[in-house]
Amino acid sequence: MFAFRGVDYMEIDSLFSDQEKLVRQTVREFVEKEVIPHIEEWNREAKFPVHLVEPMGELGFLGANLEGYGCAGMSNVEYGLIMQELERGDSGLRSFASVQGGLVMYPIHEYGSEEQKKKWLPALQQGKAIGCFGLTEPDFGSNPAGMRTRAVNDGGDYVLNGEKAWITSGTIADVALVWARTREGVRGFLIEKGTPGFTSKDIKGKWSLRASVTSILSLQDVRVPASSMLPGAQGMKAPLSCLTQARYGIGWGAIGAAMACYNESLEYAKVRTQFDDKPIASHQMIQEKFAEMITEITKAQLLALQVGRLKDKGRADHAHVSMLKRNNVKIALDVARAARDILGANGIADEYPIFRHMCNLESVFTYEGTHNIHTLVIGERVTGIPAYK
Repeated sequence: MFAFRGVDYMEIDSLFSDQEKLVRQTVREFVEKEVIPHIEEWNREAKFPVHLVEPMGELGFLGANLEGYGCAGMSNVEYGLIMQELERGDSGLRSFASVQGGLVMYPIHEYGSEEQKKKWLPALQQGKAIGCFGLTEPDFGSNPAGMRTRAVNDGGDYVLNGEKAWITSGTIADVALVWARTREGVRGFLIEKGTPGFTSKDIKGKWSLRASVTSILSLQDVRVPASSMLPGAQGMKAPLSCLTQARYGIGWGAIGAAMACYNESLEYAKVRTQFDDKPIASHQMIQEKFAEMITEITKAQLLALQVGRLKDKGRADHAHVSMLKRNNVKIALDVARAARDILGANGIADEYPIFRHMCNLESVFTYEGTHNIHTLVIGERVTGIPAYK
């Protein structure tokens, strides 16, 4: 392992405020101390570091860009830098924070009743409660509008039946935000752990996001009071707005994974010798890889920063975030593969973080909107014609 000193080819640090850099440094130190020394072991054992949840809450990492209810009220750029540094540690840790803040806390904050906000937001922010987001189903990923989960009004309660798949934090969650069809359209329901008929189980055998909990949720005649429904969320627009929040964090997080792979391979290439005892970093083909890697990382940094600034001004929309997620995850995966190649056989060993990041990014490439779906979102934005409808 080589020490991380940051990646900044184009003096991008000059574009950050002192406060933004302080937030980044706080998360960077947390990751260096609490994550990096242990992550390979957790990855081998397929273990999520649940003991880090409350410390992350204490540092303000959870729901960081939300206001009130104990949340840190950070800017979206500061929030992005948190995601960047967490994913430099591991995509699973950033995924947890993305789900907790963007997919559970955000919809409660945006669409929930005051009673729901007071009950859940402080606990979720502090890490004293964990949430999950149930939208994806076994047969409906890229087309969430096809969901089969139903909620039927019965005497003032709602009875839910259905199944959700690929749910981050599902088996460790204290509350699940489950989206279901009703006679009035798609609605979101807060279902507490232990509710009769509500069960969860882990998805085993993953080669990606191993240090993350991924689950299946099953609902069999789950009865909840009407007060468990988010009053302000009706129709598919609500869950899709939540996905936009999470995708924004992913766009920043991917930069962290790319930075980790770039830094590791660069330091390795400087000390690894081959042919006349010259470091492989002196070879033209290796330098070409580094030139491509640092160029793409720099472009990704600038794209993330611009979307963050637009978001802080209330001017970023879902198509901007689609470009951010699509581009940055793609270049991160390309950087990871190039870095793995530079390390040769060592690139597949977990003495180095590269193969772990590469495997994780295969999932990130797919979830929260696949690369191809975001391609079509951008295509619709520039042509005005929706190709996927």
